[in-house]
Amino acid sequence: MNHDDGRTAAVSRTGCGAGGVGRDHELAGRDLSCGYAGRPIVDTVSLSLPAGKLSVIIGSNGCGKSTLLKTFARLLDPVGGSVVLDGRDVHRMPTKELARTLGLLPQSPLVPEGIRVSDLVARGRYPHRSLLKPLQREDLRIVAESLDMVGIASLADRVVDELSGGQRQRVWIAMALAQQTDILLLDEPTTYLDVAYQLDILDTLRRINRERGVTIAMVLHDINMAARYADHVYALADGAIVAEGAPHEVVTPSVLAKVFGLECAIIEDPVSHTPLMIPKARMVVPSPDGTSSEPAPAVG
Repeated sequence: MNHDDGRTAAVSRTGCGAGGVGRDHELAGRDLSCGYAGRPIVDTVSLSLPAGKLSVIIGSNGCGKSTLLKTFARLLDPVGGSVVLDGRDVHRMPTKELARTLGLLPQSPLVPEGIRVSDLVARGRYPHRSLLKPLQREDLRIVAESLDMVGIASLADRVVDELSGGQRQRVWIAMALAQQTDILLLDEPTTYLDVAYQLDILDTLRRINRERGVTIAMVLHDINMAARYADHVYALADGAIVAEGAPHEVVTPSVLAKVFGLECAIIEDPVSHTPLMIPKARMVVPSPDGTSSEPAPAVG
C-alpha cells in the first residue's frame, strides 16, 4: 500500500486523546457529492463540523450517512466538490500528515486474529513512527494512557477475540486515542451493542470530547441517543442535509417526518432534558394513481 499517494484513508486510531487537548481545525465539505461509481447518493452538500463539539448524523437506512463519513475520511473519492481540512483538500494530503489530525473508526472493523489488546492499540501510533522503528517509551506511555482513558487497562494482555462486543469497541476507541488526532469520525459505534453498552460507549466518547477537546462526528441510528449526546445534529434525506443545529432544532416532528416518514411526538427526556422522540406511526403518502403507499426506501 502506498501511504503517500493522497488517496489512502486516514484510518482510525485517534485522539489528541491521551495526554493532550485538541486544537481547533476546520473540516468541511464544499459542494460535496459522494457516492459510488460516479453516481451520487449525497448530492452537493456543504457543511463544516463544529470544532471541539460532538456532532451526530442521522437519517434513514441507505440515505448516505456512512457514505458521507467515508468521503470525509477519504475512504471514498468525491463524485463532486471537495473535503477540506484547514483549507487543504484532504484527498491531496500525505496520508501520515492527515492521520495525525483526522482519525476514522469504521463500522465493524476487522480484528487481526490472535492480536493482544495492547498490540492493537499500539497500531494507533502509526502516523507518529517510522515504518521500521520500534515503539519508543513515549509510544508505550500513550498506549497505556489510552487504555486507561477508556477503562480497559486491565485487559491489556488479553486477546481481542476473547472480549465482549462492548469491550472490543473500547479497544478500537483506545487505538483511536493513541493516534492522537484532534478530529475523530465514527461510523455507527454502537451497532450490535445492547443498551447498557451503547450508553457506556457514548459516555466514553462524550468524556473524550469534553476532557480532551477532540472534535467528534459520528453516525447513529438511534434518534434519542443522538439527541441526548450531540451538540450538533445533521439530518440527511433525499441526498441532502434537510436540517442541522442543536438537538431541539432538529429532533422535531416536522423534520423527523421528512427524514424518516414517521409521525411522532416529542417530549423532554426526564433524565437528560433533551428531546425524546415517541413514535406514533409510519406515515402513508399518496401514490400518483391516488392510492396510498408507504414511503419509498432511500437508494444507496
